[in-house]
Amino acid sequence: MVVDVKPLWVENKPFTVVQVDLPETNLLIISNDIGYIMCGALDVDILNEKTERQIVAGRAVGVRTIEELLDAPLQKVTHTAKNQYGWEEGMKGREALLKL
Repeated sequence: MVVDVKPLWVENKPFTVVQVDLPETNLLIISNDIGYIMCGALDVDILNEKTERQIVAGRAVGVRTIEELLDAPLQKVTHTAKNQYGWEEGMKGREALLKL
């Protein structure tokens, strides 16, 4: 298993990329101190149950690289991401991150 952590700038905003190479798949995360987007491994429904935490997160499916995660439409987003940051299903990952 390989874990790679590195900085990423999306336009003028700093983020952290975490990529974990697992058997037959990759775990992909782009985050900052407010929220994150992630590959299909993210269970948004469970995060929405944790209403006291106000989690800002979104999931894109079918992505294999960080570039694909940035360019993919978000398949699901948390209630807090919608209500506080204007994220919507179908919004590209890059666009959502720039709203943080």
